[in-house]
Amino acid sequence: MKWINCIARKPRFVGVRGFILCTLLLLSGGGLVPGAAQAQVPVLSQVQRQAYLNYYAPVIMQRAEEDSSKPGRDWISNYDFDRDGNFANNRYTWANVLSGYVAAGAANTGAYRHWRIRPTLYASLVEYMDGGSKKLQLLYHVFHPVDKMAGAIHDWERIEISVRGVTGTPGAAGESVGYVTVTSHADHVMRSASSSDVRFMQVAGGRHVMIWQADEDTGYGSTHAHELHFVQDAYSTISASVASNGTADVDVTNDDDKNVHYVWVPETSAAAVSAWNAKAISYSSASSLASRRNSQTSWSQVKRITYELQDLADVFLTQWGGSTWSTSWTDDSTEDVLLDSPIVNEAGVAEIPAGLQRFYLGSRDNYSSDLTDGRDGVIAKSWFWGGYSAEANADDYTSGSDDFGGYGGAGRDSFNRNRADASGDYGSLGNYWRQHDFFAHSGVLDTREHYEAGLWLVGAWYLPQNGGFDGRWAQLFDDRRDFEAAPVTPPPAPTCPATAEQQCDIKGGTWNSATCTCRTACASCQIP
Repeated sequence: MKWINCIARKPRFVGVRGFILCTLLLLSGGGLVPGAAQAQVPVLSQVQRQAYLNYYAPVIMQRAEEDSSKPGRDWISNYDFDRDGNFANNRYTWANVLSGYVAAGAANTGAYRHWRIRPTLYASLVEYMDGGSKKLQLLYHVFHPVDKMAGAIHDWERIEISVRGVTGTPGAAGESVGYVTVTSHADHVMRSASSSDVRFMQVAGGRHVMIWQADEDTGYGSTHAHELHFVQDAYSTISASVASNGTADVDVTNDDDKNVHYVWVPETSAAAVSAWNAKAISYSSASSLASRRNSQTSWSQVKRITYELQDLADVFLTQWGGSTWSTSWTDDSTEDVLLDSPIVNEAGVAEIPAGLQRFYLGSRDNYSSDLTDGRDGVIAKSWFWGGYSAEANADDYTSGSDDFGGYGGAGRDSFNRNRADASGDYGSLGNYWRQHDFFAHSGVLDTREHYEAGLWLVGAWYLPQNGGFDGRWAQLFDDRRDFEAAPVTPPPAPTCPATAEQQCDIKGGTWNSATCTCRTACASCQIP
């Protein structure tokens, strides 16, 4: 696609004829004019889109704030871990019942067996053309049921990865990561992939950026409340420390060494799972995978757990005005979105129709006196639209990144365009989002107010004939709602030599049939 700048710069065309010609150029660049001289641009298949999201899925190293009474409190989870279809009780249930689930699983009592912790990163992919090059914006939403010592319901932090030179094969020659952005409270901290702050775990079948996450604590003035930082240590340094069972910590951006109690590994990256010896949380394994720690430890005590990818759009039906949105959300925060096409599920069945639709995004908390903690759902987040102010560093003492002003039209791209200049819908400014409004950052920081380096994607960029796909509204991954990892089974008991116990008795030792060993008063006299 050719980026046309007809509005922002000094006009090149004069009068009505010039305006019409400019408009036709803009529309043809978006693939809207029938018969426009624009070749069909290949788009990725659904399988390829899944492959890209899996290939670049992050490895997250997390600090915990747990003890014996709070096993698993800092786990990543999914919205419906207790399978009751109600997110508004998540804070209470996670804080007060999770320990019961862990204990029941260890004792195999059957209580809470229907739960599915299923650690999940909710993901999406934006595919677009920039000139003759295909680019991707990969979004990963890290979900925790509680935040700030269980004083707040839900916590969603995001990791954004820009991939350039996309060919259809993840990691192929010529492909590169442009930048990575992470959420640190209200700040959007961006690093170019060439920065020494951005480190990857490169394995067969995956290139996983390494991110550190804080625990749920409220410790203002220090890392807290699940904020994200870049891991500055090379993977080779970390793996050497793991091999020697060194202290489990990593150096992170804007701070110093930070403890690690959990490592979260994408389940589809076989090499990464093997390297970390990561396990899936299930009813039977939950207790063994709970850290129960809040202080420095060695790598052998770190819990290594797999996570899965699901779709950001999975949650939108629960927030739509035509559904029973009040079960889990409030009207304290709403967004109106003009859908050009319906939102469909994995089977292609429409769940939300096209047209102007309202989404209710206030986070409902049935156990809070005012029924909410004032947090907003994903559609209300500036990063969902790409319209955020990128920063070099986070500041714990301010309200976060500057307001880009994308919704109202103040926010402009490198060509001085706002989102209405890109879509052609000036009535949308300050009134509603268009479904396919999206700002694609370049990875360069622009310190000017209401300006960001990058592009508001133009016209019908999202259509297949233009090489685009807006995966924010798509459901790529099987929900597998009732999936449970295979139960953990103990290893089979060893087969002991037939005469070993008798020989142990002769030596006056104590026989252990579980390990086939005989311990005598003299350690050197042990009979195998």
